[in-house]
Amino acid sequence: MGWGRGFFIDDSKMFALFNLNSNGLSFKVEKELFLGYIDRPGIRPSPYLARAYWINMQAPYPMGAEELQDLLRRSHQLVVGKLAKKRQIGLLL
Repeated sequence: MGWGRGFFIDDSKMFALFNLNSNGLSFKVEKELFLGYIDRPGIRPSPYLARAYWINMQAPYPMGAEELQDLLRRSHQLVVGKLAKKRQIGLLL
């Protein structure tokens, strides 16, 4: 199984993964929300990335488009928040 296609903030930080073969989607969530999400049907810990609070789901995704967009936006913000302050400028949505 390949990693698929990553969505990167820059050359080194990734905030989401999309598996081109299975339409699987993985991304980071807040530590406090991780267990709540993986208790939902259709959502599981992301292989190899769960220790960093990443979740995984397969198409058809078990949530609406608006909730999924919000979660991806938040994943982006979580990763940007770990960058140096100089690099954060212009990257937060």
